[in-house]
Amino acid sequence: QVQLVESGGGLVQPGGSLRLPCTAVGLIVSTNVMGWYRQAPGKQRELVATISSGGRTMYADSVKGRFTISRDNAKTVLLQMNSLNAEDTAVYYCNYRYISDYWGQGTQVTVSS
Repeated sequence: QVQLVESGGGLVQPGGSLRLPCTAVGLIVSTNVMGWYRQAPGKQRELVATISSGGRTMYADSVKGRFTISRDNAKTVLLQMNSLNAEDTAVYYCNYRYISDYWGQGTQVTVSS
């Protein structure tokens, strides 16, 4: 089993920045993909960014150039979010994928003045 520990959400003004770290705990396999997804009220959950164990990254078009995903090792990833705007307001979920998907409990990000 894998559990994901998230932190870093909160309230930020438009144009501001936030960092979302996530750590996987449990039976971690080194060859995995980790990432962040988000779900805004009334919308489906969508991909924000993912990173493979080899460092290959994928971003949603809406966050390219503003968000950066990185990882220190097989179990820790960091989403750096810059130039935040109101459309980034959502619950953000960390994801770990190896055969199955594992999800964190979610952390609220609110962008508002």
